[in-house]
Amino acid sequence: METELRARLSAAAIVAIVCNSVVAVLILILFVILYKACKIPSCPERAPVLAETQEPRITEQKYLLTAA
Repeated sequence: METELRARLSAAAIVAIVCNSVVAVLILILFVILYKACKIPSCPERAPVLAETQEPRITEQKYLLTAA
């Protein structure tokens, strides 16, 4: 059965299957990278952990602006 299948497939068809498989793996890797990148916040100011430390700076700036 395998010999009949190999006889029917030309070299160009095998190359096309291999190339399509490589492209599929690369697209899968791209989606994994995009998924991981979307989980990381781009602005550290918006991160919930850093939001508490940013508040005193904002209030200090408000006092400086009102005093001037």
